[in-house]
Amino acid sequence: MSKIKSVTPLVESKFVGLYDVKYFNKNNEERSWTVASRKSKEVLNEIYLKNQQDKIDAVIICAYHKDLKKIVIIKEFRVPINKYIYELPAGLVDIDDEDYESAVKRELKEETGLDVIEINKDLSCDQVYLSPGMTDESVAFVYCICEGEVSKDYLEADEDIETYLVSKEEAKEIIKGNEAIDIRAYMALQTFAVLGEKMFL
Repeated sequence: MSKIKSVTPLVESKFVGLYDVKYFNKNNEERSWTVASRKSKEVLNEIYLKNQQDKIDAVIICAYHKDLKKIVIIKEFRVPINKYIYELPAGLVDIDDEDYESAVKRELKEETGLDVIEINKDLSCDQVYLSPGMTDESVAFVYCICEGEVSKDYLEADEDIETYLVSKEEAKEIIKGNEAIDIRAYMALQTFAVLGEKMFL
């Protein structure tokens, strides 16, 4: 039985909305929670009230360049923090029926110019949640092998991205630095600094 009673939009925009979600706590007392979501009110009602399966919103890509033996990291300008931050390549699943593998190939090419040649499904996870105290946003976290040359030719106008192919030693230096870094990139670089190529096997 769902603990959620109702969903009321507070703000809705093209990419994200804020919703007042009424729910019952463990003592069966009614409470209210503000939830950020990329989904519409109609879709949230299906998920919250009718137990429809929740679909992923995006993909996060942990990629290893097979020829250069380096992990792929990007540095992107992010408006909410008003600075450039180290991240893993990532992007929204743009089409309702797009599978995560297609989204990974499309997004890695768009953001870095690199081509996916193999996805390691044993290491990848179909759905993980990013910040469940604030948002229902979920992603596929995907490990892959890639090839090719870095290019900015496929970036969208609003994407301000630099791509870095990072060795084990360079990963250690980034971790030690004082620059802004996303937690997923931090964990990936930390693991790569220890394991190197074994991280992707």
